[in-house]
Amino acid sequence: MKRFFQYDNIGYLFVLPAFLYMLIFVGYPIVDNIILSFQDVNMKTLTAAHKPFAGLANYIEIFHDPVFIKSLGNTLLFTVCCLLFQFLIGFALAIFFNQNFKISKTVRGLLMMPWMIPITVTALIFKFIFGTDVGILNNILQGLGIIKENIDWLTSTNTAMFAIVCANVWIGIPFNMILISTGLTTIPQELYESASIDGAGRIQSFFKITLPLLKPTIESVLILGFIYTFKVFDLVYVMTGGGPVNSTHMLSTYSYKLSFEMFKYSKGSAVANVLFVILLIISMFYLRMTTKGEEE
Repeated sequence: MKRFFQYDNIGYLFVLPAFLYMLIFVGYPIVDNIILSFQDVNMKTLTAAHKPFAGLANYIEIFHDPVFIKSLGNTLLFTVCCLLFQFLIGFALAIFFNQNFKISKTVRGLLMMPWMIPITVTALIFKFIFGTDVGILNNILQGLGIIKENIDWLTSTNTAMFAIVCANVWIGIPFNMILISTGLTTIPQELYESASIDGAGRIQSFFKITLPLLKPTIESVLILGFIYTFKVFDLVYVMTGGGPVNSTHMLSTYSYKLSFEMFKYSKGSAVANVLFVILLIISMFYLRMTTKGEEE
């Protein structure tokens, strides 16, 4: 026992509380959810001592479920749209505020506000903005003469996805901006000065210096953004609840609906595990990429 408390091993004691926390509050729920997905658990069997074993039946059922397929497609569409717009806008803002002018740091700090506001609060704000009768957006568009009647932004299958994408893009822009800004600060200014002496313009410097040297940062931003966006729940749940007619259901919200509204706990667990596996694969790819970058 005394050997364990030697100097070389004392570090394990500092890691132990975090390890136990992760084991109890992360590891156990994941394992329990995996077990639940292979059982047939509903309101009748929830408190049973021995829950019926279902094998792969829940997974087979969800992959034949049109709502699940719709939710998977919605999640991919939502993620791609959000990543595209929040990255492009965040990149443009990062380039702009990387210039040296008096209030650049102040304004950049203010633009971090959307990231710091709780997502539930943001969802409520955008729910008010896109409201049909008292929504700010409809009032502005009518005032400008662009529309004559109110648009049902959140209750129409044609516009609901657009509304939640706008809300999530607004949240994600500061995240992209600050990470890309950090990457820009690591590029030596001497490279731009040398390129300028050699006759390179701003556009040439951007494509020959900025983009190549920002490649690791861009990859990290996109992969982390994918992970963060793909698991979205609270924003969609507050704004649309997955409706109308399942048009904005994501894997996370559909899993919640199956488990806590339809009380099909095992089927909901199976949907959650599909989401978990996809994110696990992306996370492993990210870790492999970062490890390879450090070795190089």
